[in-house]
Amino acid sequence: MAHQSALIAEDIGAYLHQHEHKSLLRFLTCGSVDDGKSTLIGRLLYDSKMIFEDQLAALEADSKRVGTQGGDIDFALLVDGLAAEREQGITIDVAYRFFSTDKRKFIVADTPGHEQYTRNMVTGASTADAAIILIDARKGVLTQTRRHSYLVSLLGIRHVALAINKMDLVGWSQEVFDSILAEYHDFAAQIGIKAFTAIPMSALKGDNITEPSEKTPWYSGPPLMRWLEEAPIEDDLQAKPFRMPVQWVNRPNLDFRGFSGLVASGVIKPGDRVKALPSGRESTVERIVTLRGDLPQAVAGQSVTLTLKDEIDISRGDVLSAAGQPPEVADQFEATIVWFDDEPLLPGRPYLLKLGTRTVSAQVAEPKHKVNVNTLEKLAATRLELNEIGVANLSLSAPIAFDPYAENKDLGGFILIDRMSNRTVGAGMLHFALRRSQNIHWQATDISKAARAAAKGQKARVVWFTGLSGSGKSTIANLLEKRLAAEGRHTYLLDGDNVRHGLNRDLGFTDEDRVENIRRVAEVSKLMVDAGLIVLVSFISPFRAERRLARELLGEGEFVEVFVDTPLAEAEKRDVKGLYAKARKGELKNFTGIDSPYEAPENAEIRIDTTQLTAEQAAEAIFGWLEAGFDPGI
Repeated sequence: MAHQSALIAEDIGAYLHQHEHKSLLRFLTCGSVDDGKSTLIGRLLYDSKMIFEDQLAALEADSKRVGTQGGDIDFALLVDGLAAEREQGITIDVAYRFFSTDKRKFIVADTPGHEQYTRNMVTGASTADAAIILIDARKGVLTQTRRHSYLVSLLGIRHVALAINKMDLVGWSQEVFDSILAEYHDFAAQIGIKAFTAIPMSALKGDNITEPSEKTPWYSGPPLMRWLEEAPIEDDLQAKPFRMPVQWVNRPNLDFRGFSGLVASGVIKPGDRVKALPSGRESTVERIVTLRGDLPQAVAGQSVTLTLKDEIDISRGDVLSAAGQPPEVADQFEATIVWFDDEPLLPGRPYLLKLGTRTVSAQVAEPKHKVNVNTLEKLAATRLELNEIGVANLSLSAPIAFDPYAENKDLGGFILIDRMSNRTVGAGMLHFALRRSQNIHWQATDISKAARAAAKGQKARVVWFTGLSGSGKSTIANLLEKRLAAEGRHTYLLDGDNVRHGLNRDLGFTDEDRVENIRRVAEVSKLMVDAGLIVLVSFISPFRAERRLARELLGEGEFVEVFVDTPLAEAEKRDVKGLYAKARKGELKNFTGIDSPYEAPENAEIRIDTTQLTAEQAAEAIFGWLEAGFDPGI
């Protein structure tokens, strides 16, 4: 190494033994753009003697070629590895680096300062024990400083250092330092950061990084490295009740069945009584199995396989917990959400929610409010845009075991995933279960859906017509209902325009309202199928996600998607209601196909080409498909 620990040269065995028994601190650096985060980490790596000779040579060469220090060593280049980062002199992705001192090991996450990469900062903060919030002494507390500080508090990071950097550029002025400290202190108190350590420094020059600087005789606090070495590492996870999300049911042969996962909190020993959630069934731990043999106990942070004395049904996503102190189980919550995606959060749209090893479908209600991180004001909101933070209720497709995020990050923190693209679009923290999730239960009835359908002599299902306005959906659906009725079938037709006169009269045509429009109709359709009816639904239903929601509410084979495929030009030519003409003139906003998107089905059961078939032919073809149970070549 370019800077080598003396113990490595003297006694490598002693060094490795010492290294193995050091504590590990995970921390992140955050703040606004150009506050010096990457430079600081580069300096920490350099001063902790963790740079190899070839790395130092490459760093010196890169500093002369693309550095920002006029040929001197640019420590930021040790961290900014992407070409775009080096070209622009900014951090884009989260960079993780490892280093150690004689006292402790560290994993540091260098997070981006730009607002558009706030999601990357949340990723880095999610596993951190401590945070270094940098401030450029020339600029003071900026919006992104406040945003990152708010997120640090929100994510439960309790050990915070305020690194007031580039003090050399303001002449090491104590007045500047005190002014920034006073402003930040007031803000920190408002967001719940109860204590922090402010350090004046120059990351580039190394002042107050590893040793106290002679240039700040007015500062008596620790240099940054000492603060990192002495920051408490929370061990309270072991004192909390036992929790282990099941990641894998381990069944290598007929004689072994174990449940593998990471112990999220608490301690577990053979003989302890555990409860599996959400089922609520109990058993006793028989063995704690690892590759190196059985353990007498397992603690938070260890990955193990547990075997139980009883054969109970446990699957991936379930949670094993202390029988006497189980987590709550619910399917509706209040949560704080940080939105990551360019596309806004749409209330009512189905997303996937992943908490621990469990993934379920989730819908987000209209936000109760969003937070202005500058003023901490709670603002009214109907959606969340990129990087916005808000509070909203969640409704899940199935109950999950959870703890509030403030008590257990692993069982209280979640991500939201777009169902179509599989993008992570948001992250959140559960506050509490809604009361209605605990005291509203499904009432069992004696007459089943199958019995109601059998009494009518038919298979209950939804035939869902989707297509552009003017495609002919309503006409075909009406003809099909007449044909089914002539055969003695029991039907009901839900038409988009008709439903908006009653059930959905309070909804407009924004994306949010369109999502809610389809959600309500899907739920009504499900009830009608439960009544044994054949339900014909004729709605533009422009979004695939909502059509998928309707499909997933029903059983196998109960949802038939009919894509009435009419080109936009043809639909516009028909324009029976004159709507396209108004939309083209700008008199009708959010009109599908003009200024609002239509997402065509990718795998519809039936596709109707209205340029080839008349409405009567289309209705007859669909009738044949429904009656025969096969595709008649539409």
